[in-house]
Amino acid sequence: MQILKKTLLTAVAGSALAMAAPAMAQEATIGFLGGFTGPIESLTPPIFEGAQLAVEQVNAQGGILDGGELAITSADGACDATASAAAADRLINTDGVVALVGGLCTGETIGGFNSAGLPGNVVFVSPASTAPSLTTLEDDDLVFRTTPSDALQGVKMAEMLLGKGIEDIAVTYVNNDYGAGFADALVTAFEEGGGTVAANVAHEDNKADYRAELGNLIASQNLVILAYANSSGQTILRQAVESGNFTTYVGGDGMVGDALLTGIEASMVEGMIATRAGAPSGEATQLYTDLADEAGLDANATYAPQAYDAAFLLALAIEKNGSADREGLSEALREVASAPGETILPGEWEKAKQLIAEGTDIDYQGAGGDLDFDDAGDIDGIIIELAIEGGSFTEVGQID
Repeated sequence: MQILKKTLLTAVAGSALAMAAPAMAQEATIGFLGGFTGPIESLTPPIFEGAQLAVEQVNAQGGILDGGELAITSADGACDATASAAAADRLINTDGVVALVGGLCTGETIGGFNSAGLPGNVVFVSPASTAPSLTTLEDDDLVFRTTPSDALQGVKMAEMLLGKGIEDIAVTYVNNDYGAGFADALVTAFEEGGGTVAANVAHEDNKADYRAELGNLIASQNLVILAYANSSGQTILRQAVESGNFTTYVGGDGMVGDALLTGIEASMVEGMIATRAGAPSGEATQLYTDLADEAGLDANATYAPQAYDAAFLLALAIEKNGSADREGLSEALREVASAPGETILPGEWEKAKQLIAEGTDIDYQGAGGDLDFDDAGDIDGIIIELAIEGGSFTEVGQID
């Protein structure tokens, strides 16, 4: 646009006056859609704080679009497709957000996007929706995620278990996109690796009693629970411990939260192992850790780094797009996230603004790792192992 205006200067006198006037600051608002209530309610606040941290840094370093303020507003999707439809409608059609960080649960993302995101031409960047079903969603290139799919997490969990000499497992999964997709990837990889899946049982969320399901899982003493820390996952783990039928407990990313141990004697699940998306060691991850520590946040909170990346990427895309309009944002997002370009790290907003203003390509390297989106809006990533030690989850390391 600047090149065009400079060309017109010699021909149109009025353009000279327009160019002399100071640029008008434009404000922009992004939304956050997440389960502040429901089965991941203990996990959601730190994820939101990760996104807020990115917004705060943008504003502290000059703001967006010629000095305008970037705002973030949230809505409760309750980890539920129906609730998220109403929440996304409010964010998009009442609050008028440019784009969304979220949802968190996959059903939440799909429900909110299909009902309001697609009709509104709104980009969604989820930091936590891991179900493989998101890959095949018909989304007009509007849905992205900054965390790897469970197609990867399931494979890595299988490799981890087999590497520990665990040759048989019993699996129970919450009966939704997340649970079913995760279980399918795990079971396939585990059996292909030579392991035996002694039982594979779906369960419905929000029940008070899962003893019947547990009775169908006792063919193996190694119990894998793919569910949520604030809901069925916690209840199943507690009742499994009470039954005394299992010796090894394994959980997916939805189980990684302090709420999981409510009503459970921590010593009874000492050594429980789990998986979730992680971040590679390096300058980008360390910068984010330092920024989060300085802000008093838990840098290692589940999916908080990925939420920071989602919000920072959206800010970069808005700046690249040159306006607070939704049109063109998806293309701009791909441009700022992918090579080639000068590397931008977490917190480097002022540097990024300057490069974008100069017309220089940038490539954001995130707190959660590389963010080169594929055609489906997915990324590669790493999966880490965690274990309960002394009553809380502790990171063990990357699963190779």
